[in-house]
Amino acid sequence: MDYNDQVKNRIKRMEGQLRGIFRMMEENKDCKEVITQLSAVRSAVDRTIGVIVSSNLVECVLEAEKNGEKTDEIIKEAVNLLVKSR
Repeated sequence: MDYNDQVKNRIKRMEGQLRGIFRMMEENKDCKEVITQLSAVRSAVDRTIGVIVSSNLVECVLEAEKNGEKTDEIIKEAVNLLVKSR
């Protein structure tokens, strides 16, 4: 799968958020602030997983249809990936 710049930028943004969280911990910031930022990173990870799975699903289904293959298993696998990521 080809990961586009949008997905890579999401990862870079999360990396920056994590560095910020680490800095907050080093500065002994309030735990509520740290937890809020950690929750934001978790949400960003979940959304990125969804983007990657859905993009990959579209590519795989189109390729399978082009080759005359069934798409049921591909769709089940994508759903399982989403469920597993929870």
